[in-house]
Amino acid sequence: MSNPAVKEALSWIKILVAAVCFALIINNFVIVNATVPTGSMMDTIPEKSRIVAFRLSYLFSDPKRLDVVVFKYPDNEKELYVKRIIGMPGDKVEIIDGKVFINNSVDPLPDGFVRGLPLGSYGPYYVPEGCYFMMGDNRNNSEDSRFWIHTFLERSKILGKAVVCYYPEIKLIE
Repeated sequence: MSNPAVKEALSWIKILVAAVCFALIINNFVIVNATVPTGSMMDTIPEKSRIVAFRLSYLFSDPKRLDVVVFKYPDNEKELYVKRIIGMPGDKVEIIDGKVFINNSVDPLPDGFVRGLPLGSYGPYYVPEGCYFMMGDNRNNSEDSRFWIHTFLERSKILGKAVVCYYPEIKLIE
């Protein structure tokens, strides 16, 4: 005959083990939980925000220009970064007086999400196939592709598309 207390304890242990396994699967295969420690993505994502990125966003499609993504920082893959995709594979990216021009376009890339008046001229950068050129929305205060040793982000280093900020406020990331 089994002791009811032991049965109850085993029942709780099974539930806890299942919950931990479920959380590990979700965290390693479905979402990325990340912190944005700096103001490089202001005003889209405030400094010290906690965000969730969806790992499956690019399972059946490629990242798109202006997507905000979480990725392994090319100069130190132990760090996670959050930036916006500006240059796509094969693009020529040039920043002139703070405005971004793609492939010699006469019209700059839309920048309604950019904080303040961006300054500076950089490039041109020629984005290799399978890579992306990344910039923060707070262009005057962002360590991004313009300043990295490894200028371009390889597709394989993108962990997911940022979808929601849950701390300090809840809001969708666009």
